[in-house]
Amino acid sequence: MARVFSGIQPSGEIHLGNLLGALHNWVAEQHKHEAVYCIVDLHALTHKHDPAQLRQATLSLSQMLMAVGLDPQVCTLFVQSHLSEHSELAWLLQCTTSYGELSRMTQFKHKSDETDFVSAALFTYPALQAADILLYDTDIVPVGDDQRQHIELTRDAAQRFNQRYGETFVVPSHQIPKAGARVMDLQNPTSKMSKSAGEGAGTISLTDDPKAISKKIMRAVTDSETEVRYDPAAKPGVSNLLEIMAAARQSTPQSVAENYSSYGALKKDCAEAVVAMLAPIQQRFGELSADSGETARLLAVGADKARHMASQTLARAKQNIGLLDGEG
Repeated sequence: MARVFSGIQPSGEIHLGNLLGALHNWVAEQHKHEAVYCIVDLHALTHKHDPAQLRQATLSLSQMLMAVGLDPQVCTLFVQSHLSEHSELAWLLQCTTSYGELSRMTQFKHKSDETDFVSAALFTYPALQAADILLYDTDIVPVGDDQRQHIELTRDAAQRFNQRYGETFVVPSHQIPKAGARVMDLQNPTSKMSKSAGEGAGTISLTDDPKAISKKIMRAVTDSETEVRYDPAAKPGVSNLLEIMAAARQSTPQSVAENYSSYGALKKDCAEAVVAMLAPIQQRFGELSADSGETARLLAVGADKARHMASQTLARAKQNIGLLDGEG
């Protein structure tokens, strides 16, 4: 089987868009490939943060990923900072990645414009991201077009290292994942639902209670017409509800639209479908939240599995680049 790698940062609440657009694919991929999933908490240090909040966010994200269906006995699920190999390999890759390559990264330009304090780590974090991927002899990295530049840098860094120091890394391929539901903000249906929106009326968190979910969907922006049809360009609000409903009921937006002649009925049924879909996730999340010891045990299992792979890759890289073996 091919090995796939994906990472997710512990910042903001996991919402319905994350679930339908990505995490459902992660759950499916763990049964098709050798899947490695990493909670990239080291990346969260590139911005100002509250230490206690970061610690809790990392724990909660771990529990939510398990609640949505990631099975630590099937996939490899772990926290990035639990393996020092990530930081060690990141340094080796910084030494073989140019200033020019890093300065051309569009995400750095965008993020550095959003803050007064720009950390050195924000500039070099693509090297850490490359290390995350290369440590696991990754074949496939399923990411959207917005991350394509990072994967290209990872490929370039791996190929350069291999050419200079001998075959060391598997050169990964970028793969656009199977399209999930494209969930938009309920109050601004021309923009994607976002973690940065927090607990706003346009975002459904996976931990929202049924009443809050129903209220948000019933108040979702539609339009001044009355026809229910799937037309994202002309009717983004209605189309968004149809996308959500279709994903919850494993149908298509067009098929769902055929069953409705009013927005009110569509909203009511959409709310009920989302509440029903999230109920088992919320129950499992509650169980895991009540037993942090079990979460720690499962993450330790994942870290052990990850370390078995990562340590071999790091040892190979250190040997090939010329570092003296400190064990003998």
